[in-house]
Amino acid sequence: MKIIPYGKQEITESDIAAVVSVLQSDFLTQGPAIAAFEKTFAQYVGAEHAVAVSNGTAALHLSVLALGIKPGDYVICTPITFVASINCVRYCGGNVLFADIDPETHLMDIRSVERLIEEHKDKEIVGIIPVDFEGRVCSLDAFRSLADEQGWWLLEDACHAPGGTFTDANGQVQHAGNGAYAHAAIFSFHPVKHIATGEGGMITTHSAELAEKLRQLRTHGITRNTEQFRNSADFANGNIPEKALDYPGWYMELHDLGYNYRLTDIQAALGVAQLGRAPLNLEKRREIATFYAEKLHGTKGIIRCNPFNPHHAYHLFVLEVENRRGLYDYLRTKGIFCQIHYIPAHLMPYYRELGWKEGDLPNAERYYSQCISIPMYHSLTKEDAAYVVKHIHAFYETSLT
Repeated sequence: MKIIPYGKQEITESDIAAVVSVLQSDFLTQGPAIAAFEKTFAQYVGAEHAVAVSNGTAALHLSVLALGIKPGDYVICTPITFVASINCVRYCGGNVLFADIDPETHLMDIRSVERLIEEHKDKEIVGIIPVDFEGRVCSLDAFRSLADEQGWWLLEDACHAPGGTFTDANGQVQHAGNGAYAHAAIFSFHPVKHIATGEGGMITTHSAELAEKLRQLRTHGITRNTEQFRNSADFANGNIPEKALDYPGWYMELHDLGYNYRLTDIQAALGVAQLGRAPLNLEKRREIATFYAEKLHGTKGIIRCNPFNPHHAYHLFVLEVENRRGLYDYLRTKGIFCQIHYIPAHLMPYYRELGWKEGDLPNAERYYSQCISIPMYHSLTKEDAAYVVKHIHAFYETSLT
């Protein structure tokens, strides 16, 4: 039977050649491919700086650390995301406040955030993490205005949205992760994402200071920048009798408690190769989304199928449907493997134990009861997309008659 997953990577001969080139070079890690990937990715999204890390979770963790979160601080998050978007706050001893979603866009609802401000005036809220869910980019200018009013930092989780855009209140088209409004943005290069490096992540920002802090934190908190050294050159040289005038080449200093969150040159080379096809692959995803929207909008049994959006990056194509479990199981019998994005994070047992309960976020909970992600990846053929649509129609024609 033909198998159609909800998402998958595409590896070409040029990708393989790029990886082989690194394998035959002098550097498998901490070499020149890292800087090349960072520069190319920064140019792609329009940011001043990009810092490559081992995965998207590491990107989240380092970002909240670099932005200054402290134990006991509160951060506002969305429940409709992979739990890494939220857990990063807990890694640092912080607390989470969940904002509900907009039922039409599935993104964090800024009105819910405003209600949280009124309800939790006694809490030290320091930041907000909007998520560009499915590939739809949040209206970051509105969130930045609110963050500035409150003295918060703004971290954009753009894992679903490289290449995606939104139009700000000034009529300017802004790219996900470009740093125009968010203090930092994070991306993932997991195999089901637009750009696949196996594992891998990136943090983008306009702040040179923040980028330097992130580079230190990804490598144990160590710096080799002589301008930042705190110990004397004399000490660095081993307190030799004559006073040393400069620092030796081996010297480094630990300034913060960091981590080993480095990306390898092997992965970076694959990332550069994949980036070369990113615009074309985004176009393919949008073609598939156009087809799905035309064929499924208004279909009996489908509660919501949002119309095609040319700003959307289409990491996912999500439907809200009747009899979700029935459709999910039926499509599997036809070799179509869908996925559910996501189980509301606030109702995971870990967060329930922190006090969250059913009924707290009704829009998110209603969305979860109906959502299903159908196959969406840039190598999905027109024939396979048509096969998916045919069997969705077939299921509802049978089950609802």
